[in-house]
Amino acid sequence: MTGPGTSDRSAAAPTDDQVTAVPVAPGGADAPSPRLYNRDLAPTTVEGRSWKAYNIFTLWAVDVHSLGNYGFALGLFALGLGAWQILVSLGIGALVLFVLLTVAGYMGYRTGLPFPVMSRISFGVRGAQLPALVRGAVAIAWFGIQTYLATQVLVVMVLAVAPSAGGLEQVSFLGLSVLGWICFLVLWVVQVAILLRGMDGIRRYEAVAGPIVLVTLAVLSGWVLWQTGGEIAWSVPDPLTGGAMWVQILAGASLWTAIYGTFVLNFCDFTRGAVSTGAVRRGSFWGILPNTLFFGVVVVLAGGQLRIGGQVISSPADVVNTIPNTPLLLLASAALLILTIAVNLMANFVAPCYALSNLFPKVLDFRRAGVVSALIGLVILPWNLYDSPLVITYFLGVLGALLGPLFGIVMADYWLVRRGRIDVPALYSEASGAAYHYRGGVNRRAVAVFVPSALVAVAVGFVPALEPVAPFSWFLGAGLAALLTVLVAPRGRTYRAVSGEPLAVAPTGGH
Repeated sequence: MTGPGTSDRSAAAPTDDQVTAVPVAPGGADAPSPRLYNRDLAPTTVEGRSWKAYNIFTLWAVDVHSLGNYGFALGLFALGLGAWQILVSLGIGALVLFVLLTVAGYMGYRTGLPFPVMSRISFGVRGAQLPALVRGAVAIAWFGIQTYLATQVLVVMVLAVAPSAGGLEQVSFLGLSVLGWICFLVLWVVQVAILLRGMDGIRRYEAVAGPIVLVTLAVLSGWVLWQTGGEIAWSVPDPLTGGAMWVQILAGASLWTAIYGTFVLNFCDFTRGAVSTGAVRRGSFWGILPNTLFFGVVVVLAGGQLRIGGQVISSPADVVNTIPNTPLLLLASAALLILTIAVNLMANFVAPCYALSNLFPKVLDFRRAGVVSALIGLVILPWNLYDSPLVITYFLGVLGALLGPLFGIVMADYWLVRRGRIDVPALYSEASGAAYHYRGGVNRRAVAVFVPSALVAVAVGFVPALEPVAPFSWFLGAGLAALLTVLVAPRGRTYRAVSGEPLAVAPTGGH
């Protein structure tokens, strides 16, 4: 059986990589540094992992159907794409995403490492703070924003049950109504409570939320078809054809992949608990491909400008608002609430927990870092961020553009340069001669690659003259970073694989 850091061929024993297990004496010279190691940053043992294919499938069962994704996909109609072209675009994006997730997910299974520690391989034991904090900052901001969006759904539910609570909507504090504050804090507490149960708590929540979301959306789709007589607009007034059509199809596929640039980057946070590479592969395949096509069908229904009672249906939330029966409206709203919380937990809560724990491993374990992340997500008053196009477009947009180059560096260094041979114990060593200490704990080659790649990604995404290629900014940044990583890698160096099993902990608690 493989251990953390091994290069498994079929979840069996290591072969030609000659993985060795180095004993680590507590407090000895080879003991992990407390400034780099705690139980939540440690590799996970192979025994006791519990993320099966179904658990990974349910991650996508909820995340693909994020309410924000519907707004994005409906925008594809504005590009001149019809229904079948949108389905093709989303299908291509899903295939590409499946490949990227498999590559990233295998790293988590093979090493048992969370993303901040994985980043030490490329950036150094200190330089890894850069990718971890960029990913964490994006996640914290979106955690607050998504909680605010869920708050709006909960406010609707409260007013449906208790119309007298409408008076609380007339009084506001720091930009949010009193009722909004109450609902926001309730959702905030619920999410923190789930997080305090560690990754296992998130796994259990997603396992329940996935079927609820899929069944609810299937029922809502049937409701739309029944109410509208089943008439669907499969084309737009001025459809694109030929090369222009395929450019927009590929642009849509690229943008769909880029949406998950955040989650692809730290997918190892989840797959480090996977029971096998097969679980990673099957869970991602069934979770991404059929789910995305189902998502596309729902988008087609909405994009067909279907109307119920004269109201244009543009998202599942609009469908819920047309339900005349209050109990059914509450049930549908509750399902959307479950969906939003599930998306928030997986996409926007786990990453900053590990990032902050990596920053202060002596004082912040996974749970404490989660509370700190949630507090930051509260004090930034995310509803004001959401209402500011400047913040969303430039601050979060620029940070998001940096994720492509980070992905390219980490993946190319692991797979193409080192061929998966990782000295896991050295990732926790501050010794000047350790494999990932580089110079002062920072790999300056990785930084030198990141800077121009990031500049290109940001320029492509935001410079007006480059607008035609803007949809491909994530891939351009990732591809350039991967190429440069291979080009600047030291020549003739031999990398050895050393198992992290002596340092590993059972995947419980925070894991």
